[in-house]
Parts: sequence; C-alpha cells; structure tokens
Amino acid sequence: MQLLLDSAIVNEARQAVAWGWVKSATTNPTLLAQSELPPAQTLKELAATLPGQIFYQLTADNLEDMRLEAAKAADILGAKLVLKIPATPLGFQATAQLSQKYPCAVTSIFTPAQAMTAHCAGARYALYYHNRAKRLLPAGQGERLAAELVQVLDGTGTEVVAASLKSPAEIVESRQAGVAMLSAKFEVLALLPCNEFSEQAVQDFKATGSGLLN
Repeated sequence: MQLLLDSAIVNEARQAVAWGWVKSATTNPTLLAQSELPPAQTLKELAATLPGQIFYQLTADNLEDMRLEAAKAADILGAKLVLKIPATPLGFQATAQLSQKYPCAVTSIFTPAQAMTAHCAGARYALYYHNRAKRLLPAGQGERLAAELVQVLDGTGTEVVAASLKSPAEIVESRQAGVAMLSAKFEVLALLPCNEFSEQAVQDFKATGSGLLN
C-alpha cells in the first residue's frame, strides 16, 4: 500500500517527507497553478524533495505537443516521472504512443471500460476520483467504481490509483475496495495518524509509568 501527497506545494512535500511515510506525489494543472513557483521550477523542487514518483499531467491538446511536453517533463523529473494523461480518445491514443517510453497514468477514469482501455494502451496506472465519482455518477455506481476498477484490472499489471480523496474515511473506503495507491491533500494525510484515544493513552502512560529517560 502507498499513500501519495496530492499537491504541488513544495513546503507541503517537505513536511510530508519528514513524516517518513509519504514518498511520492500526484500533481495536476490546477495544483501546479497554486504553487508560488513557475511549473518547471516547482517540478524541480518536488524532484529534489520527494524520493519517489511524481505524477505530471499533460496539458497539450494534440499528439505532437504532448510528445514535446512529455520530453520536457522527463528532462526535469527523470526516472521519477509518471505522465498523467486524461481519459479521452486523444488521451488514450497518446498513452499508446508515450507509454512505450514513459510510465503513464490515465486519469479522470469513470468507467471500468476506460480502465480496460488504459491497460490496453500501455498505462501503468489508472486514476479515478473517488469523491467525484460518488457525487457525479448515479446512486450506488460511484461507490462501486473502485471495486469494479480493481476487478477488471486484476492481474493485468495496471494499478488503480484513488485520487483526490477528501477525508480519512474515503481513504479507508478506497483501500477496502482493494485500491493500493491512495492520494490525498496534505491536510487529509495529516489527519491519518491522529486519534484522541491514542493521545489519551499516551497521557495515561506518562502519568502512571516510567521508562529509560525518566
């Protein structure tokens, strides 16, 4: 299982890495626009900060420019790069070409059929938006999507990624559905280790116990 930071804020990446249990990050054009640095500089800083993968989403709207943009991203991120490509007819066509050279992730998947197409196009990852699927798809369909994606991609080598998870509960929901790569914003990840009863237990031990340093 892997927890990823969904952010392009360099300071958030530094804090997440300091926790010791976050190694990689997902970004998108909106997140990059929230950085105080230009996109190229942001990616350079993220690459210097994070030991794991960095997902960069292509913004070009034709195949030639997609190839050029992918090459620029690879120059910056090197072996840490994962190309995110939207789940559109053009995106699947681009994935089929670019996956021969770069690890690719098809993003914004809303159906099992799209996930299957992503695999056949050579994608290493299939990203879906857990919260958005629950809000936009017909009742019950969004809740089932994670498990359906895991099922159709089982044994293919293409991994499902749950993206833009909005709460610890949604992270748990996705994992219970079989998703092993889970991406959420900094403030959501920061809540995962926290529980008032755990804190109270620590205080109880401090009040009644002893150890090597006291």
